[in-house]
Amino acid sequence: MPRRHVQLHARPPQEAQGEAVDVLVRRGLDDLRVELGVPDAFPPHVIAEAEAAAAGMPTGERADATDIPFVTIDPEGSKDLDQAVHIERRDGGFRVRYAIADVAAWVAPGGAIDDEARERVETLYAPDGRTPLHPPLLSEGVASLLPDQVTPALLWTIDLDADGAPVDVDVRRASVQSRAQLTYTGAQAALDDGTADETLQLLREVGILREAAEEARGGITLPTPEQVVEQGADGVWTLGSRATLPVEEWNAQISLLTGMCAARLMLDGGIGIVRTLPDADPRDVERLRLSAHALGVPWPEGATPGDVIRRLDAADPAHAALLTDATSLLRGAAYVAFDGELPTFTMHAAIAAPYAHTTAPLRRLVDRFVGETCLALCADRPVPDWVRDALPELPGLMASGDKHAAEFERGCLDLVEAALLTGREGEVFDGAIVDVRTDRDTGVVQLRDPAVRGRIEGVSLPLGEDVRVRLTQASVAQRKVLFELAQADSASTASSTAPNLDRR
Repeated sequence: MPRRHVQLHARPPQEAQGEAVDVLVRRGLDDLRVELGVPDAFPPHVIAEAEAAAAGMPTGERADATDIPFVTIDPEGSKDLDQAVHIERRDGGFRVRYAIADVAAWVAPGGAIDDEARERVETLYAPDGRTPLHPPLLSEGVASLLPDQVTPALLWTIDLDADGAPVDVDVRRASVQSRAQLTYTGAQAALDDGTADETLQLLREVGILREAAEEARGGITLPTPEQVVEQGADGVWTLGSRATLPVEEWNAQISLLTGMCAARLMLDGGIGIVRTLPDADPRDVERLRLSAHALGVPWPEGATPGDVIRRLDAADPAHAALLTDATSLLRGAAYVAFDGELPTFTMHAAIAAPYAHTTAPLRRLVDRFVGETCLALCADRPVPDWVRDALPELPGLMASGDKHAAEFERGCLDLVEAALLTGREGEVFDGAIVDVRTDRDTGVVQLRDPAVRGRIEGVSLPLGEDVRVRLTQASVAQRKVLFELAQADSASTASSTAPNLDRR
């Protein structure tokens, strides 16, 4: 499930209830971590095991693929680099090589790092930093596909036909050496000005083919909007969004392709763990349509959620908010493990194909086990006992981790949305009611500007209708925003008081 990344940028403190808002936000994030049991450090025995592992290069049979000019493409400042890519033409089609960090080469089954990873399950992201799955000595060091270091990897080789469809798949252990750590902005600029190398040019070509195949299947890719909460020189907090660049989507298509190939390998081999998702609940589709209306996002007659989502621009805060709301269509996602008899349901509705998580082992627990399963199947060897023994418990661990991550994400969003509105109690905003309880006296209102939502209390709330609402409470400490219906003749209007949003 895509996560909504929110960053906090503060200027000189804006005073609110006697304390600077940015101080309240950071204190609130610390309180949230304590409340949800988010660890602030790795235990000494885990660090000790990581130091011992990092002291030497993993042994074992491994192909030498250091001659392949891989590159990584990630957000600015990333150090936990899971994937490196190289693409070339072959026989009227393409050969995609995708190197995935070989975490199992550094993590002993049943050891301290393994036990800690099973507790953490996945990396958590907050506006002021992140809580990693593995010790940074590994995830940002020897196990990361950093440029110019020889790194153990799982080397996926996926041959595609001229339409971008896979015709052959192989995965094996290898040593790789990335040539460059590219950023999304840098890669996009190189493509736009014609200076991109062959791999980037072919990434665009293959990415476009894979996007067309996804649309033909009826799949939906949800971009991950990155939003920034900033304090202007006037002391007003605003919500801006970073544009999702085309190269990000093309890069994501390579990851999706690999996950689909991994699922096919495991289903054909009769062992593994796949990510499943049923069709969206019609009630969630209707709630999303109401949210689109509230945010002023067009939803043409007869359009499907996929039709609307493909036209969204994450640089627009309203569109970014709708992309986040669209994750409600992913309710019911699950991990399904099998060993022998295949599960009755194996589809992922958003991808419109069987799918498995395998390309982010530095940041997500299950990927390490999927990678090892696919390695064994491609080599026609038995799946390792430590993987087979873990399969029954992995769905439960991942479900718990996903729930924990969602609670943490929601808490962070609630907190920064309260920060956006701190000090503006009594102001009136335009919005729409996007959800109500059966008693119709409490519900959720989606504001147009700023693009936040909050709880509303009133009598006979008009579901789906445009409303004007008054902010009655915005508490960073309580992570709470509360509204009430406002009278139409109120002197304070959203159009005169709402901040201008960055429409980069």
